[in-house]
Amino acid sequence: MIAVNSQLRSKLLSLVKEIYPDVDAAHLSRRIIESFWPDGLEPRQRVRPPGNTLWSQKDSVVIAYGNAVMDGQHKPLDLLYDFLRRYLSDAITGVHILPFFPFTSDDGFAVTDYESVNSRLGDWADINRIGEEFRLMSDLVLNHMSSQSKWFHEYLQGHEPYDKYFFEASPADDLTSVVRPRAHPLLREVETSNGTRHVWCTFSFDQVDLNYANPDVLVDMIRIMRLHIANGVRIIRLDAVAFIWKEIGTTCIHLPKTHAIVRLMRLLADYCDERVVLLTETNVPNAENLSYFGNRNEAHAIYNFSLPPLMLHALLTGTSRYLNAWQMAMPPAQLGCAYLNFTASHDGIGMRPAEGLLDDAEIEKVIKTVGSFGGLVNMRAMPDGSQKPYELNITYFEAMKGTVDGQDEWQFERFLASQTIQMALEGIPAFYIHSLLGTGNDYAGVERTGQNRTINRKRWDYPELRTELEDPSSIHARILGAMKERIRIRARQPAFHPNATQFTLHMGEKLFGFWRQSLDRDQSIFAIHNVTKEEVTIPVMSINLITGMKWVDLLSDEAVDPSRGEITFAPYQCRWISNRS
Repeated sequence: MIAVNSQLRSKLLSLVKEIYPDVDAAHLSRRIIESFWPDGLEPRQRVRPPGNTLWSQKDSVVIAYGNAVMDGQHKPLDLLYDFLRRYLSDAITGVHILPFFPFTSDDGFAVTDYESVNSRLGDWADINRIGEEFRLMSDLVLNHMSSQSKWFHEYLQGHEPYDKYFFEASPADDLTSVVRPRAHPLLREVETSNGTRHVWCTFSFDQVDLNYANPDVLVDMIRIMRLHIANGVRIIRLDAVAFIWKEIGTTCIHLPKTHAIVRLMRLLADYCDERVVLLTETNVPNAENLSYFGNRNEAHAIYNFSLPPLMLHALLTGTSRYLNAWQMAMPPAQLGCAYLNFTASHDGIGMRPAEGLLDDAEIEKVIKTVGSFGGLVNMRAMPDGSQKPYELNITYFEAMKGTVDGQDEWQFERFLASQTIQMALEGIPAFYIHSLLGTGNDYAGVERTGQNRTINRKRWDYPELRTELEDPSSIHARILGAMKERIRIRARQPAFHPNATQFTLHMGEKLFGFWRQSLDRDQSIFAIHNVTKEEVTIPVMSINLITGMKWVDLLSDEAVDPSRGEITFAPYQCRWISNRS
């Protein structure tokens, strides 16, 4: 018998009743507990209280596919381990290995088996080894499963319990309100042993949505969460979580029971001996994204999804106006919560998170400019049958080739400015491997797969990459060297703790600045960044440095006299002016 704290039992029972009012809540609660704490494991006797100790300024994450580097001879996970140790161990503390399970499409997000490692990458021992040296993040792909999986095959055959594992609807249902991230039809007609059925496919016909109205599905996902944790995972990314609960006649996104399931998972994580962080992936408008913090009882961390498109807009247009307005309105993360800041990922640059923050004319300006740099666009379907841009497909480095005025010579400086801003903001920075390497657009990959997203998913030949990184004049070595230097500087500053105080500075539209103060109030940093290709000068007095202290720009080692003079910013120059060096 598992010893369960009365508070855990009571809260879990309440959540189960909220999600499944018509089932035996006590029985289902026991099943959930036994799935999350199997084989003699037991929950903590006290809940881990909300706090700011799950992360620090030393933390940063690299995002990579398990086969991001290959050589045709060794297991890709062996090569990734070598790359991480050889090039990143002195700067990066965490690694998000994108779905490493057997799959059929979407580069891993159409999973066929949640419990195995893709044999083309390696095995669980390889995952364990990386998790022993880096804080490991994995994907819980909980919204859908491959149409070629065992689960779906069993569904088609009408075999229990899988005959009720996938969400069905009828073409006659009113689906006009459903929020779509794609442009293809929502329902896929399939033949089952029980007759013709129409299954729900939010993302593609190969990714069939699971039916969380069936509590067996949730219990299985809880069991798979534990499998991840048992194999060294400490950050669990809840992929596409916003869509998991469906009710015909609604938007089928962010429904109350979706939030209740996230709260249930958070409850389990907070009673887990291992220090597990839940991260929600919700590529949606800003206010909707923020809702996944709940009341300090849902996600520990959320992606800062509005940052990539707003950063892109600022650096392409040379104005921080919209970036400033957004940042001024952003609430600090609640105690026990943090933002995950990123500019690029394996997906494109999402445009939905810019809705309500950039008007249509500004969005069109960005799309047109990125297109002139070789970028592509993925669309989504609207209720009236029209389509709108869902994401831009381009590497973030290539997106920095120029501005709305065309290409120029400032790509390196502009890109580095984008990453430096990301590092300084409240939250934990995460860097896609191709941002760390300054990778260009992979047009051959797009032609090979027919998928726009492949443009930003290059698989590096590892010997070729090592040759590039050993040449200090190569763009890839220059980018990686500059990025690591700034990451290391950041890691030494208490004022860059993910929960340290942040206030936006009013510096005009050519600069984007904010003040950070350490939790103990001992260190202040004025992080100021030029978002233009012009030289900008400001009076030192304009940033209110306290006299009697020594102030220094951490990035240039230049002393700053708070009582006089001016500060000049070269094109795209960033300064972190601190009272501690």
